[in-house]
Amino acid sequence: MSGENIGTPGGVTPAVDAPDVSRTIGQTDMSVFPLALGGAVFGWTLPSGRSVDLLDRFVELGGQMVDTSDSYSSGMSEQIIGKWMRERGNRSDVVVATKVGRHPDFSGLSASNIVEAVNASLERLQTDYIDLLYFHAEDPDVSMEESLSAVENLIQAGKVRALGASNFSADRLLEARIIAASGLPRFEAVALEYSLLRRDIVEGNITMMAIAQQMSIMPYFILANGFLGRHRNIKSFNPNDTRSRRAAQHGGRHGTHVLRVLDNVAMAQGVDISTVAVAWVLGRSAVGIPTIGAESIRELEALMHAPHLQLSRQHIADLDRASVEQGRNWLPSLTRS
Repeated sequence: MSGENIGTPGGVTPAVDAPDVSRTIGQTDMSVFPLALGGAVFGWTLPSGRSVDLLDRFVELGGQMVDTSDSYSSGMSEQIIGKWMRERGNRSDVVVATKVGRHPDFSGLSASNIVEAVNASLERLQTDYIDLLYFHAEDPDVSMEESLSAVENLIQAGKVRALGASNFSADRLLEARIIAASGLPRFEAVALEYSLLRRDIVEGNITMMAIAQQMSIMPYFILANGFLGRHRNIKSFNPNDTRSRRAAQHGGRHGTHVLRVLDNVAMAQGVDISTVAVAWVLGRSAVGIPTIGAESIRELEALMHAPHLQLSRQHIADLDRASVEQGRNWLPSLTRS
C-alpha cells in the first residue's frame, strides 16, 4: 500500500501556469483534485462500458478520487471500478472511497459486519486497501466504540487508510470524536447532502464541528438530484425515474428562482449552470471533496471545470440570497476563506 501524498492528478501533468486546486482530506496525507466521481450509477443506469468511458475521461481531466459503496448496484459499481483500475494499472493514482453498513449481507456497523464487508469490497475492487472507508449510516444498535475498534484493526492490517462518516448527525459525530480521543480512529470526513437547494443539513452545527475538528465535509447531491443540471425541465421528467422524481421536488417557486439566478451567473461566466452550482459548493466553508454524478462526457467536462471557476463576490451574494429559504438566517461565515 502506498502511504505517500498523492499530488499529481491522476498521473496527468498540469499546465505550468495552472494553479494547484487540490485539497487535503481531513488530517490525512491525501491531497487530491477537489471533485470525486460518484459511482452510484455504475452498473445501474450506466452499463460497464459507459462507466469506464467516464472514469477514463475523469482521470484525463485531472480527477483522482472515485466514490462508491458496497451497496451500489449490489456491488456492481465496485466491480466496475476494480476491473478498470486493474486494466489501466492505475491503482496508485486513484483514491478509492467506499462505504459499508448498507449491504444486505452485512447490514449495520457491528465489528463482524464491518470486517466482512471490507474484505468483500477489497475483492470486488481488486485491491488490498481502501483509501477512505465510510460508515454509510448510523447504527443505533451498535456502540461507536465497537465500530471504531473494528476499523482500528483494519487500519493496522493495512486494509484501510482513513475513516469517514456518511449521513451522521452532529451529535453522533461528537460522540465519535470523544471516543476517538482514547486513540481509536477519528472521522476525517463526513458525507452529507449539500446544494444551493439543500443547505440546512450542513450549515450550522455540522460546519462548525467540521472546522473545529479539522474534518472535511464531502457533499453529495450537489446538483439537487440533477435539478440544477440536466433535469431542469421538470415537464420532461419520467415519473418512473427515481432521480427525476427526486429532482421534481425542487420544481416549486424557490427552485425556479434559484435556476433563474444560476442562469444569469452562468451566462455572465460563459459556462453551464451545473458548473456554477458546483463552484458555489466548493466555495463553502469546510467543504473538502464534493462528489459529482455524471452520465455523459459532456456533463462530466462541465462539472470538472468548476474548481477553476472564480465566482465574483456579487455572484456569490446573488446565489446566497436566492438559495436561502424564506425566513431562514444563515451564518455569514460559511463562505470559504
